[in-house]
Amino acid sequence: MHNTLLEKVRAAISKHAMLSGGETVLIGLSGGPDSVCLLIALDKLKEELNLKLHAVYIDHGLRPGETPAEIEFCKNLCEGLSVPFITKAIDVKAYAKEKGMNKQEAARELRYKIFEEVSAGIRADRIALGHTADDEIETFFMRFFRGAGPGGLAGIPPVRGRIIRPLIEVQRKEIEEFLDDQKQNYIVDSSNLKEDYFRNRLRLSFLPEIKRMNPNIVQTVSRTMEILREEERYFAIQVTKTLMKLICRKSDLKIELFLTPMEMMDKVMLRRVLRRAIDETKGLRGMGFTHIEDIIGLIKQGRPGDRIYLPKGLRVIKNYGTLTITSEIPRRLGVFTLDVPGEAVLREIRAVITASIEDKIEALGDGKKIAVFDADKSGTVLSIRPRGKGDFFYPLGFGRRKKLQDFFVDEKVPRDERDSIPVIASGDSIIWIAGYRGDERFKATEATKRFLRLEFKQQL
Repeated sequence: MHNTLLEKVRAAISKHAMLSGGETVLIGLSGGPDSVCLLIALDKLKEELNLKLHAVYIDHGLRPGETPAEIEFCKNLCEGLSVPFITKAIDVKAYAKEKGMNKQEAARELRYKIFEEVSAGIRADRIALGHTADDEIETFFMRFFRGAGPGGLAGIPPVRGRIIRPLIEVQRKEIEEFLDDQKQNYIVDSSNLKEDYFRNRLRLSFLPEIKRMNPNIVQTVSRTMEILREEERYFAIQVTKTLMKLICRKSDLKIELFLTPMEMMDKVMLRRVLRRAIDETKGLRGMGFTHIEDIIGLIKQGRPGDRIYLPKGLRVIKNYGTLTITSEIPRRLGVFTLDVPGEAVLREIRAVITASIEDKIEALGDGKKIAVFDADKSGTVLSIRPRGKGDFFYPLGFGRRKKLQDFFVDEKVPRDERDSIPVIASGDSIIWIAGYRGDERFKATEATKRFLRLEFKQQL
């Protein structure tokens, strides 16, 4: 039996180019059958491949009654094989609470961090983990039930960066037979026997029934996942080429994409391009399938200026030529004094407001970028500030008082822009909402002798 298993391991290493020979390999060792089999298999191949092996045990802090015995078992196993052994401890419960995730997610994230840290410390070329063909089928069905797309259903990659999985084409029953043939015992993790976790319920209840219906289900699903992985690799190349042409600007918290090509793009490719763009922008990660579909709807059916608001402060804005996806905190204007005549530089929104006094005015302006008022009504010292709670004014031409909040709603001013719009006031009375509308009470009339001219210039 052990020759058959070793041949499968050797074939997987060759097929997926996991090792070329001469590497230092860090093995994740828990004491369970999979990791014990991995250690022994690589030990049997180490001379053939000229490998230097190290092993690390990670104490998750979740089973204090069992951990000491597991560490002692792993230590003795490694000593018998002359493999250097390292132990590391992590606090899964504290990390899960801090990050707001479940214990399984927290354990996985911390575990991979430790693998990277230890491998860097010993200068390991590869990190070998004991995932098996059965782990693949469990992952497939877990993601299937949760509604994953082709990328998710492609399963556990045999190689990802420095991480390799030499047992990925070996079934668990083959591992147990191999260890029995080697007369090698192993540790049974009690948490793997509890049906509290979704994966365990699949492993202990669902999959045995599926295997009774189709004894070849592991090979069948593995073949499907291999096809999906190959297709994903092809799509990844196409997505990379497409995205390179689409990116207009990019930062950690924002990405701008050229809009016209996306409006014409097939939905299958557009979905993948958006997912990649978001995943590669640090502050945007975490969007789900429905969010991507909402963004596609905005691209295909939205009008310039339309936007959608997503969880975690994410916003997607359809501009005339670009699509902006951002998690930046919306800008909020500071408070400034504007002497008349004079000017105020509004750095937060890259704008300048200029005030001048004129004896006569040929044109009153559009009331948006240029507005004209009665200077004797407005006074010589004005304030510039963001909107405030309870603000109201008398919109020019409207004839009656209106709450500023209602005005912004009627004007369809996006929520995330409202705190950056300059409100110009004389004392407690609003004169002008820069870029939008003046106040009826301060308008210039035929009786006006001195005119206050305000101009709003903004660099976009």
